[in-house]
Amino acid sequence: MAGPPPHDDADTAQLSQRLDDLYAVRPPWEIGRPQQAFLDLARSGAIRGRVLDVGCGTGEHVLMCADLGLDATGLDLADTALRAAEDKARRRGATVRFLHHDARRLAALGEQFDTVLDSGLFHLLDTGDRPAFAAGLRAALRPGGRYFMLCFSDREPQTPGARGPHRLTREDITAAFAGTLRIDSLVPATIETNLDRPDVRAWLAAMTRVSAQGPKAPRPQ
Repeated sequence: MAGPPPHDDADTAQLSQRLDDLYAVRPPWEIGRPQQAFLDLARSGAIRGRVLDVGCGTGEHVLMCADLGLDATGLDLADTALRAAEDKARRRGATVRFLHHDARRLAALGEQFDTVLDSGLFHLLDTGDRPAFAAGLRAALRPGGRYFMLCFSDREPQTPGARGPHRLTREDITAAFAGTLRIDSLVPATIETNLDRPDVRAWLAAMTRVSAQGPKAPRPQ
């Protein structure tokens, strides 16, 4: 079966500009440190090997991985965010790599990683973009490699008239990765923000690329 058509350069350029505009002021998700959910994963030893952070923003999770002695790469389409990330890395003396690249085209990197981190990227993708992202993610993960994703949950209230990330259901997530990755766990979590308000209700998903075994349903939580 043919996959979705590739995104053209004009589409990527438009998305790049929209994302860059979000950094004209400090966006809510820039908290000046890694998300606690990912810090906990790092401390548990779950993040390992070559690491790719998709939608890395200003690089806090990439730098967290460098502090662990890991080979860390971040990619984003927001030039302003990438410049800030590179500046942080220079000031901290960290050896990391940042790429201006469309996360919907992960296979085009021609590389494979042991761990892929996603803090707030997947929930920005429209339904039509999810198959290409999932297929590219599988291509970018080594067999046995793991994907950790933090995204908005449908339990987070929607402000009437406001645009923002998709509020994803458990079923949205399992459907998006069915036949691509095995979902190991999918649990309620929070996304911390710099706003004077409660943290955002989220999902934390852990998935694995397996070769011979098909995906399984999340464990009951």
